[in-house]
Amino acid sequence: SVCCQKCRIQRCNAEYVASFSPSGGLQEEVLPDVDYCIALRAYSLCTRRTAHGCRGDLVYHSAVFRIKELFAQHNCSSDGPTSSAKAPSTSKPPVVDVCSYESRVLASGPAAQQKKYGHCGLFGDPHLRTFRDEFQTCRVEGAWPLIHNRYLSVQVTNVPVVEGSSATATNKITVIFKSYHDCTEQKVYQATTEDLPSAFQDGTRSGGKAESLWIVEGSGGLGIRQVKIHARYLGTSIIVRQVGRYLTFAIRMPEDLAEENGGLQLCLHGCPRSEVIKAHVLNRQQSLRPPRLMGGWYGENDGGELQPGLSAHVDMLERATTKCREMLQVEDVYFQSCVFDLLTTGDQEFSMAAYGALEDLKALPPSTLKQSSPRTPHIYSRGTIVTPSVFAALVLMLLLN
Repeated sequence: SVCCQKCRIQRCNAEYVASFSPSGGLQEEVLPDVDYCIALRAYSLCTRRTAHGCRGDLVYHSAVFRIKELFAQHNCSSDGPTSSAKAPSTSKPPVVDVCSYESRVLASGPAAQQKKYGHCGLFGDPHLRTFRDEFQTCRVEGAWPLIHNRYLSVQVTNVPVVEGSSATATNKITVIFKSYHDCTEQKVYQATTEDLPSAFQDGTRSGGKAESLWIVEGSGGLGIRQVKIHARYLGTSIIVRQVGRYLTFAIRMPEDLAEENGGLQLCLHGCPRSEVIKAHVLNRQQSLRPPRLMGGWYGENDGGELQPGLSAHVDMLERATTKCREMLQVEDVYFQSCVFDLLTTGDQEFSMAAYGALEDLKALPPSTLKQSSPRTPHIYSRGTIVTPSVFAALVLMLLLN
C-alpha cells in the first residue's frame, strides 16, 4: 500500500549513475545531450514513483531539486523516451553512498564535478582568512559565529590578549554537527585553553555509521597539540590547535554548503566593519604599506621613509622578524601575522599561531573533485618598497588603537 511504501531514492540514484556509466564508474567523456536527457527523464520518473515514501527525506528532495537544475542546464524536455536502444549492462550498478558528500555529488551528473572547496582559518590576534580568501585582523571580543548553516555551526570566544590593546585571541571553540539523515545524530565538540579533548561532549569519538564523522588526535609539529575532525557526509575537515594559551581553528568545506545561508558568519562574510582593525585588512590585492590615514601617527619624507624616533621599535621588529623567519620561509600574510602576534603579545609560543595556520592549509586533505588549490597570497608585489620602519609604525598603530 502507499502508506507502507519505502523510500527508494538510493536505488534511483544508483540507476541514474549506471545509465551514463555502463562500466560502473564515471567515464571521462560526457554523453551526448540526447542520451543524457534520456537518463535524466528516467531519473525523474524513478523519483516520482517513489515520492510517497520519501516525504521529508532530505536526499530525495535534494535529488528532485538537482534534476530540475540539470533539465534546465542541458536544455532537456520532460517529454520523451526514458530508455535508449543500447543493450542493458550486465555489470552491477554502483550504490551511491548517502553518507559520502563526494559520492552524492558525483551521482548528480558531470557538471557536479566542478564543485569547489573553501578554506577558513582563525588564528592569532585574531587573523581571519575567509572562504573567499580575504584576510582581516579583527577585534571581535566575546562570542562570535564563524559558520552557521543547517549542517554545521561553529562559534568562537575571544578574550583580550594584552591590557590596553584591541587585539584578542581565541580561548574557546564550539562545533555543532547537526543531525543528518541516518549518517549521524547531533554531535557537539568543545575545546578550551584548559582542555583540548579528543572526543565529543558525549564521550564518543565518532558519529553515525560507516565513518561518517570521527575525531583524530595528533601532533601538529613543534610540540603543538591538535585535533582533527572529519565529517565525510559533509566533505568537511576541521583542525583545532592549542598554541600556547590560545586556540586556532581551520576548516575545509564545500563551497555550496558553506555559502548556503546568509546572516553573520565570519568565515563567509568576514568581520563586521566596526570590528575590523582597518589598517590591517589583508587580501590578494593589498600591499603591506600602511594607508594615508596613519599620517597622524608618523611623518614621512619625500622618499616615503619615516622620520627618526622609532629606532627602539625597529629593533623590536627586527627581532620578531628573525624569529618568524625561523618558521616561515615566505614573507606572505602568514609571516606578517606571525610578526604582529609576537610584537603584540611578547609571547614566543604565541608566535607559532601563524605557523600552525599555514600548516593547516597544507594538511587539510585534497578532494577528488576538480578544484583550484587554496591561494597563499603575497602581501606586496616586487614593485612595492616596504621598509621595516613602515611596518613597525603599522604594528604600533594597531597596538595603540
